[in-house]
Amino acid sequence: MGLFQGLSLLLGLLLNLVFHCNGGTTSVFVRNVEKAIDMPLDSDVFAVPSGYNAPQQVHITQGDLVGKAVIVSWVTEDEPGSNTVRYWRESSKRKKLAKGKIVTYRFFNYTSGFIHHATIRNLEYDTKYYYEVGLENTTRKFWFTTPPEIGPDVPYTFGLIGDLGQSYDSNMTLSHYELNARKGQTVLFVGDLSYADNYPNHDNVRWDTWGRFAERSVAYQPWIWTVGNHEIDFAPEIGETKPFKPFSHRYRTPYKASQSTSPFWYSIKRASAHIIVLASYSAYGKYTPQYKWLEQELPKVNRTETPWLIVLMHSPWYNSYNYHYMEGETMRVMYEPWFVKYKVDVVYAGHVHAYERSERVSNVAYNIVNGICTPIKDESAPVYITIGDGGNLEGLATNMTEPQPAYSAFREASFGHAIFDIKNRTHAHYSWHRNQDGENVEGDSLWFFNRFWHPFDDSSAHVSH
Repeated sequence: MGLFQGLSLLLGLLLNLVFHCNGGTTSVFVRNVEKAIDMPLDSDVFAVPSGYNAPQQVHITQGDLVGKAVIVSWVTEDEPGSNTVRYWRESSKRKKLAKGKIVTYRFFNYTSGFIHHATIRNLEYDTKYYYEVGLENTTRKFWFTTPPEIGPDVPYTFGLIGDLGQSYDSNMTLSHYELNARKGQTVLFVGDLSYADNYPNHDNVRWDTWGRFAERSVAYQPWIWTVGNHEIDFAPEIGETKPFKPFSHRYRTPYKASQSTSPFWYSIKRASAHIIVLASYSAYGKYTPQYKWLEQELPKVNRTETPWLIVLMHSPWYNSYNYHYMEGETMRVMYEPWFVKYKVDVVYAGHVHAYERSERVSNVAYNIVNGICTPIKDESAPVYITIGDGGNLEGLATNMTEPQPAYSAFREASFGHAIFDIKNRTHAHYSWHRNQDGENVEGDSLWFFNRFWHPFDDSSAHVSH
């Protein structure tokens, strides 16, 4: 063998080795790395609605297990005002009333406005409703559409947003999502809302500004809430020792409907999806309430009724960035065998301010002594997607581990949002959209083939970047 042939063979072997040992694609898209800048408090997106005691920070979320109820929340500043919601079907002139409750809280030197929560129940599926709040003074009117009746072939489109904050980039992300032609019908939000805790004394005015900023979307379609680390608001140095106080007063979840004992972990059904929300910052070890609940919840999932099983959490289990590296590891060790056993389709997380999609992998063989600690491809495992790229003040996570690990299929440090578009019981199309592109451009995409109905299909049958 000649020298040239020998070198060629050696080079081929090295390239082959690299191909098999390294991971997927690190995007070649280069974004200008600039510090995210918060919008000033006098920005129009933070404007207080006109009129005496006008309701503000209006937001809705699912109010029961199956999508026939909606929790409507809003804030009044001048006085409590009416705690009643007036609502009616688009095709009807008969208006009904739903009465709610009012709460307030103090946080250090801040006193909240009057926070209202009212649940509208016994709604009809697949129906547009109008609703009004602020009935005694300035009345504001909004609308929402209930989901179709639960069934295995019901199409439905979810938006995915995480770690949003209130910067100029946050505004771009929300606008980008609203303009996407696929039209998400409900947002699955993977935690970190206002980032109020990044300001001196956890400035709770920033909870108010964020609520007014997000209203343009969340007053019209439900956002399904996951709590992140920036919702903890634990600040003993200023006398605040009750975790999650601002979030708990401002945002409600339908946790009791799924027999959860905490608003931070719960499940809902919507169209053809069963969605499980987990709490990365509440106790999740063996015998804890969250552990016991999830242990009982997963066997209840009826894949012939809701074939798509989606999990939301804040801290990712598989993360190839040098930010928050391994923070989700202990929860992964506890729960990953269940995710594989019950064939979870996809897990969405935030926390890392970038985008990443994994292969279908698991690491369930590892224990503390056997050294088997490399994730392997596993067709029963979920795809793990990190979507913590909403655009908050802390900026992008740009420092990646090298080489890209084999479990990582695609990663990019850009702000954006995602769409999970369920077609029927067997197929769903997922796409990620970076803010720098036109709304309908796919920065990354994947066709999902449902594992329950087609256990041997290749989940990567169609991937595009």
